[in-house]
Amino acid sequence: MCILVFVLILWRPRHVPEYIWAVAGAVLLVLFRLLPLGAAWTAVRSGTNVYLFLAGMMLMAELARQHGVFDWLAALAMEHARGSQARLFVLVFGIGIVVTSLLSNDATAVLLTPAVLAVVRRTKTSPLPYLFACAFIANAASFVLPISNPANLVVFDGQLPALGEWLRIFLLPAVGAIGVTFLVLWWHSRADLRPSIEDGVKPATLNPMGRRAGLGILVAASALLATSALGGPVGPATLAAGILAMLFVARSQGRVMTAALRHMSWSVIPLVAGLFVMVAALRKVGALAISADALKTAATWPPIAGLSAVAFGFGMAANAINNLPMGLIGAAAIQAAHGTRVMHAAVLLGINLGPNLSVTGSLATILWLMALRREKIEVSGWRFLRVGVLVMPPTLLIAVLALVLTQR
Repeated sequence: MCILVFVLILWRPRHVPEYIWAVAGAVLLVLFRLLPLGAAWTAVRSGTNVYLFLAGMMLMAELARQHGVFDWLAALAMEHARGSQARLFVLVFGIGIVVTSLLSNDATAVLLTPAVLAVVRRTKTSPLPYLFACAFIANAASFVLPISNPANLVVFDGQLPALGEWLRIFLLPAVGAIGVTFLVLWWHSRADLRPSIEDGVKPATLNPMGRRAGLGILVAASALLATSALGGPVGPATLAAGILAMLFVARSQGRVMTAALRHMSWSVIPLVAGLFVMVAALRKVGALAISADALKTAATWPPIAGLSAVAFGFGMAANAINNLPMGLIGAAAIQAAHGTRVMHAAVLLGINLGPNLSVTGSLATILWLMALRREKIEVSGWRFLRVGVLVMPPTLLIAVLALVLTQR
């Protein structure tokens, strides 16, 4: 039943929202006595840290969207490109790194992508190089910081390493992954990036509300990094930061707060809760034993071989059932196998970078695809795969090699 639910979440038959399938699957597991009610409730409660993190991040991202921060960033990139597509590509890629690092990969996929598309459409150039840049950097930069991807909390079961330890483990792999992703995408798009941009755009401007939103988000992100550095709970801190940012932007204007809260993607939280229940059911029937045994076996191999096998194994599996449920399975398997911190890191690399192979790999990429369809742009799964085959394997391999180097 769990595998069927994962498939339904991924393909959304009759356009039924993802969270409906997740919640329905969780309820059916309890009704059919496949999982005791108490165990299901425990699984839901175990995700509290993740829910708080998601709510805070969604609130800050929504504030940025409503007050034009993403539109301003895209227009700023076009203004500083000064007619050069190559320079514009570098700027969009760089903005994607910053947005992903501070506001999560979903913000880059869902909010930055439409803004970049709107700006590029005003010129006589192909938008695909910039759209692919948004999609691939959303995953490649999703472990620069602990707050860059909800999957990071999932893989570490809510117990993220402190910021200093995180950077010691992941900074070099992240730099390698981002660098390889950039080089491959640049090479792939080199023909499209040669012509100059013929039409200019208006100078980038940001209204007072947008400036307050940007400042509030930067302060909130700084507070989150300080919390992470001190080893504090990231979930509650993220929600608190989001609320404070909203109060700072809205001041006494209730309509601003209401608009931000109303347009948040609240359905993500029941979706994640349902996935926690799915994984609890898999754990109960022993379905995680294969993953746990594989981790134990890989731990006996030489570091490069063992960590590569783990990263690529979880990366490929993420493309089959999406990285969020695979992250939950990975966390449970690591716990069952008593995995080390470096094994945790290898799983996380697979969960974050593996999805750059196909459109089914991560929630961020699926949301990116949906955002493009709303703009009447079709990117087929095959077309994405042709780019993903070039990007993902060398990126993940370089990240694993960098991880091995950090352990010496």
